[in-house]
Amino acid sequence: MINSQEIKIGTCIRMDGGIWKCVDFQHRKPGKGNTVMNTKLKNVADGRVLERTFQVGFKLDDVRVEHRPYQYLYEDGTGCIFMNQETFEQIPIAKDMITGVEFMKEGDVVDVVTDTSDGTILSAEMPVKTNLVITHSEPGVKGNTATNATKPATLETGAEVRVPLFINEGETITVDTRDGSYVGRVTEK
Repeated sequence: MINSQEIKIGTCIRMDGGIWKCVDFQHRKPGKGNTVMNTKLKNVADGRVLERTFQVGFKLDDVRVEHRPYQYLYEDGTGCIFMNQETFEQIPIAKDMITGVEFMKEGDVVDVVTDTSDGTILSAEMPVKTNLVITHSEPGVKGNTATNATKPATLETGAEVRVPLFINEGETITVDTRDGSYVGRVTEK
């Protein structure tokens, strides 16, 4: 059990027959009354998001979670197959449980979150930034750079992102896996 004021981003709690992960929180002190915690919680099973307000000192049933690195191997009918980096055990994880799955390629290491009480997989997250090669992109038009113009580009994973006009096919770029935005060009060393 934890008190409501101990909730932070990433804290998992058991509530309403499911496991919920805190994605945002705010301590709020209204003019009258007690301090409250405004939270935004995401259901780890189906992805629903809800906002819930708790009084400070309210007891919540917390879920002990464990973060482990797993390497993505391949995809089959059961989902994406991952290998535990420590025990070499292979497990399937459904695509809808993986954050940033459209930017995942073979060999990538993701952070898998499991419930320590029964070993249930709660979620898997790609690193925030990943480097990918552009497989298709139209050439930029010379002189069309007066503004921050962008063009579509297809990545090696099949995902499509918007990139600046000077980026060409075959280049490696860094992509933010949370929203699919272009971060920068990777320079060869």
